[in-house]
Amino acid sequence: MTAASDIPEHGWIAGLPQPFKAWARLSRLDRPIGTWLLLFPCWWGLALVGSAEAWLYGAMAIGALVMRGAGCTVNDIVDRDFDRLVARTATRPLPAGEIGLAGALVWLGLQLLVGLAILLSLGVTAIGFGVASLVLVVSYPFMKRITWWPQAVLGLAFNWGALLAPSAVLGPALLDDLLPVLLLYAGGIAWTLGYDTIYAHQDKEDDARIGVKSTARRLGDRSRGWISGFYAVAILAWGAALVSAGLHPVGLLVLAAAAGLFAHQVRTVAFDDPASCGAAFRANTRIGWLVLAAFAVGAAL
Repeated sequence: MTAASDIPEHGWIAGLPQPFKAWARLSRLDRPIGTWLLLFPCWWGLALVGSAEAWLYGAMAIGALVMRGAGCTVNDIVDRDFDRLVARTATRPLPAGEIGLAGALVWLGLQLLVGLAILLSLGVTAIGFGVASLVLVVSYPFMKRITWWPQAVLGLAFNWGALLAPSAVLGPALLDDLLPVLLLYAGGIAWTLGYDTIYAHQDKEDDARIGVKSTARRLGDRSRGWISGFYAVAILAWGAALVSAGLHPVGLLVLAAAAGLFAHQVRTVAFDDPASCGAAFRANTRIGWLVLAAFAVGAAL
């Protein structure tokens, strides 16, 4: 069984004039879950170091939007031949022929320019972290060709904001006490390993047919146990980050609520049902809000 295909003109995209629909879909603007999953580690990092600067939260939101779009564009450029062979991705703008390679490259450049403008406003230390992240953004699409664990590389990339955002607040002083943000980052990586393994189960039959690797294929029937472990590591790492940063331990109670949602997700997801996997994947926005609340409450008390 395969997942439902990416439907052209999905949601609010249908109201856009041509040819903007295709560009928006190339950046997955009609599918905000990816932007949220990239943004939450940034906001967690700000909350962890006690920042209440609204402009920073806004800058991170815009940055996550355009850099998620840039990452999707890179991914679709690299995977355009694979995407033609997978039911869920065959209608994306590049494999469907709505956008050519040259147009996709121009669109990528425009998104990166917006991301650069935001990055330049964040200070020298944050700029260094931002430039370093490009290695992960560019390399991730190739990982499914060479390793069974591309989700680990995605975790490194998608949670980079846990390092970058605090550096925008603290500057070089961040390097004097890296333990809390490193624990935050590690928890995010484990989280991504869990939710993206669920996501990858949507495509496992097509992936096996065309030779694409993933943790879903590697772990197979053992996925439920492994995902439980990934989520447990995430909760423990986030709790350790909260404690090591000196935040009020009441935040741990909020993390306990997130642990409960993780348990429900793992218990109820049906790995052979793409709709169930998609719903479980999208449910991770609730996890993101709870973790943000844990750090915000812990910093406020």
